[in-house]
Amino acid sequence: MDQLAYDEYFMKEALKEAEKAYEKGEIPVGALIVVNGEIISKAHNIKETTFDPTAHAEILAIREAARILGAWRLTDATLYVTKEPCIMCSGAIVNSRIKRLVYGCNDPKGGAVVSLYNILNDKRLNHQVEITNGILEEECRVILKRFFKELRED
Repeated sequence: MDQLAYDEYFMKEALKEAEKAYEKGEIPVGALIVVNGEIISKAHNIKETTFDPTAHAEILAIREAARILGAWRLTDATLYVTKEPCIMCSGAIVNSRIKRLVYGCNDPKGGAVVSLYNILNDKRLNHQVEITNGILEEECRVILKRFFKELRED
């Protein structure tokens, strides 16, 4: 399987997590950590249901992967997430030493990878991350647009 097909496969799994968030009335973002072709952890936003401002999909997936692997350094891991990570999540990605980030759509209002900031490739930090974006971009964008459209209508 080529890299694009591999990335699309795992992004579809992240989109399943985003659907779970959507069904709970959460901003529909899904994430997963993959190491050596195996999904180590999956998560989706649960900020509203847990009253936890840090309960972003990325943070939860990173925490669970670290727990499962028994290490905070996730140097062989790829994080798949449906939306561009925010400042907090980008900081966690750098601090956990994730090797690669693959995400779906940009976040022009809060993205800290390319949209507003470039945290993951800031040479002043001790770790930089390989980035691939635009994987299943339209599908990732559509679920977010649908969620916010329905929220405005209610």
